[in-house]
Amino acid sequence: MSVRDEREPLDPRTTSLYDYALFRHGIEPDGRVPRKGFPLPDGPSEPRREELTWRQGQAEVTDALTPLLRDPDPVRAAGAVHRRVAELASTGRSLRAHTARLTLTDEDTARRTARQLTRTGTDAAAVGVGMALLIRLGEAEDVPYLKALGMLRGLADTASAALDPLDRQAAALLVIRSRDRSGELTSLIDAIATGDAEAVRSALLSLPDEDRALWLGRRIAEAADLHGLLRARPQDGDLLALTGRLLHRMADQQDSRPEILDYGPARAVYEALVRHADRLPPTQEHRSLLLSIALDLHSGAPVLLNWRPGRRRALLHALDRLLPEAVPAPAPVAEPVLGDRRAEWFRRNRHLPFDRAEDGDRPRWEVVVVHRSADSSAVETRILADGIPLCPALFGKGCGNPPEYLIDSGRLRAGPEPREVQLVEAYCTEGCCGALYVTIRREGGEVVWDGWRGAVGPTPPPYRFDAAAYDGELARAERDHSWCWPARSTARLIGAGLRDRPELTARWELAPYWIGTDWRDPDTAVVHLRHEPSAPPPGTGGSLYFTWQLPGDDGPPQDRAAAALQRLETDDPKAFATFGGGNGELAAALGYRTPPRAAGA
Repeated sequence: MSVRDEREPLDPRTTSLYDYALFRHGIEPDGRVPRKGFPLPDGPSEPRREELTWRQGQAEVTDALTPLLRDPDPVRAAGAVHRRVAELASTGRSLRAHTARLTLTDEDTARRTARQLTRTGTDAAAVGVGMALLIRLGEAEDVPYLKALGMLRGLADTASAALDPLDRQAAALLVIRSRDRSGELTSLIDAIATGDAEAVRSALLSLPDEDRALWLGRRIAEAADLHGLLRARPQDGDLLALTGRLLHRMADQQDSRPEILDYGPARAVYEALVRHADRLPPTQEHRSLLLSIALDLHSGAPVLLNWRPGRRRALLHALDRLLPEAVPAPAPVAEPVLGDRRAEWFRRNRHLPFDRAEDGDRPRWEVVVVHRSADSSAVETRILADGIPLCPALFGKGCGNPPEYLIDSGRLRAGPEPREVQLVEAYCTEGCCGALYVTIRREGGEVVWDGWRGAVGPTPPPYRFDAAAYDGELARAERDHSWCWPARSTARLIGAGLRDRPELTARWELAPYWIGTDWRDPDTAVVHLRHEPSAPPPGTGGSLYFTWQLPGDDGPPQDRAAAALQRLETDDPKAFATFGGGNGELAAALGYRTPPRAAGA
């Protein structure tokens, strides 16, 4: 931390929060900051005003603070902010969020007041106002103060947001410390604090290849200066393998905006990885990793990076030359293990990112179905227009809907009547963070995509595609099942059978809810069914849910699906499927016990 400015606190009888943060850090024997930060000094409890809507809160904060931030005297303005925020009785979190959205008529004046608040402020709410202003107005000289205040409980998120454009490593360290609930990254934080690059490398390589350790992939790369480590050790095979895993994790759009789009040195790190990828031992794990990188570069979020002309295609060509050709399908085994799955996944996907590598071979409208990894059931439909993946470009809060929903169902087909289609739903459900919809219609010799709904940012323009080319590409995607593995094929065939013969489940007052493969076990087909009794017991209503699992075996998918459909002709699934919950009163009346919550849920 820097030496504190020689300025008096707003209240000479009270220590500024900045000085308090330095003091608390200084008395820690090991210098570590608790995950939640040091507790704030004793003071009045934070007030709450639940009755205010977001719009009302924004209006109140705007009216209260805007005049004060125009005062040219920063000491007087900061004192007024202290008094005014106490009168607002708003939570610190809401106050910071609203402050960050204020319209400022004089940024220089507001910056001076923000600095006075962060450097000499004594109240967390008022200091938070200053930090929120520095998200837009901060400069290099503000970094030491933001780093110190970020050590205090409740201020880390605002501090990291303000540090992001100024000092990415400092921001990343704050994010990791506050969000690493498992403690997996503590050794990395300690190593970074030493400034020893070799210690940082060792700590990075000791991280387990699991989501709980790598879910903060971008922040790990920024905090450890992965780009700098690669420049110093360009042929370090272990470091290259970790780089590939972090890049693939950053490109993943499963649960939020892909982090790769916010990782500054992303293009340079991709270049370094591919340039020296021949240093990786030729194991199946590394081949699968490089193929995953190729799939990301071909049709995933990394396409949206600001590539120099031809560079992304050159990286794909290099990976194509490096990866071995796919071997014939191995003989089936009774119980597939991860190594077998990886080999089979590689065989099925080896061609995908390279078949249309030349621009002239790629249609204007393209459908790419990607099974993201061998040990997962996640399959997404990536739709590209003029080479741009639409879901991350227009939405960015989840991956494309599965092919069973978009392709097998015929939803992407263009008919004379307009049809609205959901392309992607937010990872947390549509009701929380929305979904991306488009209306598809045929207009003469063209297929038109317009009527966008749910896009992030400006409304996208209409897309017009040659109808014959569109139909041809969709027909190709409907025929191409190379992404599919046996259990998924079984599930798809069951789904198709139930679409053709809805009476198989209707006779039991059931309807298919979702059909696919088990999230934790890709070799198990799963049929989820919803039960809505036509005559529910008096005083009840709603739905119940049942799960029918079909573990993998040696039989062909066609035979397994046919056997499942045949069983539905004679047996009520409610008698053999697992009850999965639903309306509690209805379940109790019909004799179903609500399943216990899974451990850790």
